[in-house]
Amino acid sequence: MPQLIDSHAAVRTTVSPGVLVFPGDSGWDDARRAWNLAVDQRPAVVALPRTTGDVVSVVAYARELGLRTAVQGTGHGAPGTPLDETLLVNTSRMTGVEIDAAARVARVRAGTIWAEVVEAAVPHGLTALHGSAHDVGVVGYSLGGGIGWLARKHGLSSSSVLSAELVTVDGEVVHCDAETNADLFWALRGGGGSFGVVTEMEIALYPVTEAFAGWLVWPVERAREVLGAWAAWTKDVPDEVTSVGRLLQIPPIPEMPEPLRGRQLVVVEAAFLGDEVAGRELLRPLLELGPELDTFATVPAATLTELHQDPPGPAPARGEGWMLDAFDPDAASAIAGAAAMDGTSPLISVELRHLEGALGRPDPNGGVLSHFEAPYAVYAVGIAPSSEAVAAIDERIEALRSASEPWLARTAYFNLSERDVDASTFYPGDRYRRLAEIRAQADPDGVLRAKHEIG
Repeated sequence: MPQLIDSHAAVRTTVSPGVLVFPGDSGWDDARRAWNLAVDQRPAVVALPRTTGDVVSVVAYARELGLRTAVQGTGHGAPGTPLDETLLVNTSRMTGVEIDAAARVARVRAGTIWAEVVEAAVPHGLTALHGSAHDVGVVGYSLGGGIGWLARKHGLSSSSVLSAELVTVDGEVVHCDAETNADLFWALRGGGGSFGVVTEMEIALYPVTEAFAGWLVWPVERAREVLGAWAAWTKDVPDEVTSVGRLLQIPPIPEMPEPLRGRQLVVVEAAFLGDEVAGRELLRPLLELGPELDTFATVPAATLTELHQDPPGPAPARGEGWMLDAFDPDAASAIAGAAAMDGTSPLISVELRHLEGALGRPDPNGGVLSHFEAPYAVYAVGIAPSSEAVAAIDERIEALRSASEPWLARTAYFNLSERDVDASTFYPGDRYRRLAEIRAQADPDGVLRAKHEIG
């Protein structure tokens, strides 16, 4: 590392004061930290740009030193590698939202999180295709696809991206949309961060002000019964319903409500873009199972960022997701058995997401990832404060995946895949070949270091 600092004094590229943070500097650990505290990132240097001009200069700086470049906003999508010989561009200082209410468009800067977009859109009777956590970054989430509580009605978040500004590996500031640099625009929407450093995006907003949403909760002993019933229920629900079947082990912490604290549960979470009368009727097959807790109510659309009850801040975690070609009572029984959420499992959550609807239909205006062929997705996660915990979680996840084998899809989903996977499994058909060609044009030397690199 001293060699890097010595070379820093000799480079020709000028970077604004306060943008670069080196090992040993004050604030180094904060600058390099991922949201997942189990990921120990150790890049050569971190850049904290405030402007697009700063990004241009740090990209040039990295090239001059022979470093690769990685980009993160919140660090939710950190790839889990140490990032050696890499300059990490942390865009968390590049925040801001502009709303064009008449056009139903939000312009967001690179480090903006979903809570900021939702808060800005609410006064205009609008919302965005945000994720299940309020503090996830808009750009990274959208580059990988994005499935939230409006998804079965309105599709992937990546398909709501209307334009993007990015800095290329050569330091050029490029605008792309459906008509300008159309190939690059297609690749960005679902292809991840292998094509440039995105500094701004324009995203579509939707006239949704409220939803009928909540949880139905049963003790985990009823997991097979409840998840089997949820599987049958998803076969007939309209596109206005997006739901998750979930196995949970709730930590015994004060932040959790008393009825749930320290317990093992099976939960159905859902959001319905309709009124309470219609929503109650839709829920009737599940309500007939006699949940011990029913939190469903008509709520402001802005509160959907809290519906999933993701951790309120950074935590050490280990997780992985995959796709299913089907989910039925037999699959529910197999997955519930393998999860073994009886108080001894190292997992805290196993969730099954119902896709289909708009998520299952090709979007003619979408990017490389415009829809899913698989109708369900699985994601399992545990808290991993130690290497022993990581090993235990990995073992249980492998057991879950093995139990899922009869229903396992050939495809995977970018944002739920946390381990190294063959990126071609995200894009059926010849889409990956075209994506790799665009990457080769945009970054011929492989300078960009992204989660699930293309090519």
